[in-house]
Amino acid sequence: MEFVINHLAKQYGEKKVLVDCSFRFQEGKIYALLGRNGSGKTTLFNCINHDIPYDGGDCYLVDDQGVQRPLKQSDIGYVLSTPTVPEFLTGREFLKFFMDINKDKRGGRGFLAPDRYFDQMLIAPDDRDRLMKDYSHGMKNKMQMLINVIAEPDLMLLDEPLTSLDVVAAEEMKTQLRHMKEGRITIFSTHILDLALDLCDSIVLLSHGMLEEIDRTALDDEELKNRIIQALRSEDGMPADDSRLHGSRFRPYGGDVPEGSGQPRDNDMPGGKDHAGGGGGLC
Repeated sequence: MEFVINHLAKQYGEKKVLVDCSFRFQEGKIYALLGRNGSGKTTLFNCINHDIPYDGGDCYLVDDQGVQRPLKQSDIGYVLSTPTVPEFLTGREFLKFFMDINKDKRGGRGFLAPDRYFDQMLIAPDDRDRLMKDYSHGMKNKMQMLINVIAEPDLMLLDEPLTSLDVVAAEEMKTQLRHMKEGRITIFSTHILDLALDLCDSIVLLSHGMLEEIDRTALDDEELKNRIIQALRSEDGMPADDSRLHGSRFRPYGGDVPEGSGQPRDNDMPGGKDHAGGGGGLC
């Protein structure tokens, strides 16, 4: 299975945020969507999730037989950077409620016992029957992740879910993501290069509204890391390396590009925090 972004474009007024974005994502991999704060990561996710309309292009899935089909809402699991859970319920009540309303969508396959799911997400027994209003940010994030895992989406979008977690919670979440990647496509947005290198199988740079894959085999090269940082720094209008990222180590749109080829670039969103929710704000 593949998830395909095909010439996706989005702008707010005269400001172009996504400019002819194209990429093919493969099942069984965790992709880092790497970009600066304000580069358009959340806007891209909101377009994919149909939270906001896009101005051009399309997104779709391709099955193992090569058959293309439209992306449905049930195909997508979206974990927001700021978790949203019904705080008047306990963790167990929320989990049981979600399982109950989704029992007819599993083709006759039942659910595990709630405690099995809590165990998988490393949620302590004492926390399972507490009101979620008393949960920490990390605990709410785990519950948000848990219901998306149970829904078994083909495509998982994670909008900087580790940003506000402490060291222990972040390591637990990374372990869970590695265990969950089989059978789905996972796209993990971040502005932290080291996190992308640590967690993800492939790294896709979102810069100036366009997507480019970074060849991980060259990432031990300090000079190459500096080129990535220089390219991201150009979001502020500072001059980047003349070659940008278009050397042989980079593959725009997930394909091969000859050495020295150029691609047109538009200015991107100004620096600033990504929109935290799932709605249509600038990111």
